[in-house]
Amino acid sequence: MSSVAFYTLGCKVNFYDTEAIWQLFKNEGYEQVDFEGPADVYLINTCTVTNTGDKKSRQMIRRAVRRNPEAIVAVTGCYAQTSPGEILDIPGVDLVIGNQDRDQIMTHVKNIQATRQPVNAVRNIMKTREFEEMDVPGFADRTRAFMKIQDGCNNFCTFCIIPWSRGLSRSRDPKSIITQAKQLVAAGYKEFVLTGIHTGGYGDDLENYRLSDLLWELDQVEGLERVRISSIEASQIDEKLLEVLNRSTKMCRHLHIPLQAGHNEVLKAMHRKYTTEEYYAKIGLIRQAMPDVGITTDVIVGFPGETDEMFRAGYDFMKAVGFSEMHVFPYSKRTGTPAARMDHQIDEEIKNDRVQQLIDLSEEMQLTYARTFVGQTVSVIAERSAKGAPGRAVQHGFSDNYLQILFNGDDSLQGELCQIKITEAGVNECRGELVGISHDSLQTSAG
Repeated sequence: MSSVAFYTLGCKVNFYDTEAIWQLFKNEGYEQVDFEGPADVYLINTCTVTNTGDKKSRQMIRRAVRRNPEAIVAVTGCYAQTSPGEILDIPGVDLVIGNQDRDQIMTHVKNIQATRQPVNAVRNIMKTREFEEMDVPGFADRTRAFMKIQDGCNNFCTFCIIPWSRGLSRSRDPKSIITQAKQLVAAGYKEFVLTGIHTGGYGDDLENYRLSDLLWELDQVEGLERVRISSIEASQIDEKLLEVLNRSTKMCRHLHIPLQAGHNEVLKAMHRKYTTEEYYAKIGLIRQAMPDVGITTDVIVGFPGETDEMFRAGYDFMKAVGFSEMHVFPYSKRTGTPAARMDHQIDEEIKNDRVQQLIDLSEEMQLTYARTFVGQTVSVIAERSAKGAPGRAVQHGFSDNYLQILFNGDDSLQGELCQIKITEAGVNECRGELVGISHDSLQTSAG
């Protein structure tokens, strides 16, 4: 039996794409093996969101070549899409294919096995208008199902290279999504995480169909317990979406809404499509529609031109919003973006100091949010036994509002919807007690 090994860098969308590509190999009779061991084919799904992503991608490509110089080394993903020439210059690379035409991978692999001639299969993705359909009937080692519903982005933020690697926004056919949803429920998945490059833009290229329409259709899928949106822009949360958040019992009380900066001048320089006032007002509407919602965010620190006063104003703004967690990143120049050419780049030492201040603020807000749930019962899907716990007797999972919770129980609970009473709040993890499992407990253990 031929073997294939995968290495995936970057975001949830990349991990979804790798699962889809694995299905292509599986259908041809391949077995999947560990990337660190020998394989007949290595496939590296790359990331290019930062220059570091490019560097790590090249490292993994070279590692695959060293593992088995006779193997076919195939490279896909965002770095492959933007820089196929750089990748083909690495000795031992056989195939470079971007973020489209992945259904042709097996044809390319067979041809390369016969000819041993390297292939550059990358096309201009900016001309692509159709969503690339790839079947994923299940996920290895995951209790939550990731569903890709959208690809590409039309925003062209000044710090971001991704529109050039993913193309313009494209929505998946809702019928295809619902069909996959029913398959995944039949396979035992209880929670779907809707993913995309610009998930909130779902439906912009469809006629009279928006993300809120899709959410209502998913709400009707029998057996599905929870729907989570991986990320959504504040500007894309409209009245119809607020209605879904308010009325659907399947929508998770958690939204990840990137802020990126807490000062209007910085937001404008980033080419973000909102002001801090608009963002704050939208958060208020969300909290009215969905009380106790956990709101997480991304923040870029040290964007060109960010003064101490701007940073301090942003810090105060974030504190006023009261996020349940912030993902804080220092700005790093991305070659090829407008921001990389801007004046007034910020010293690395200043960036690092600001990053640490926001991490400290995030931890403070995480603990404040978590403490409000002590004594309450929340639904948790057990994902794995906790690291370091004796006898695999402690389980780890996420609540619907994205608290990480540890509770006593064995591995038979994994994948089950458990009712957990929170007994202790923590910055990154809370502790709780199991009080019920699945549907019956949902109806009886609240409060």
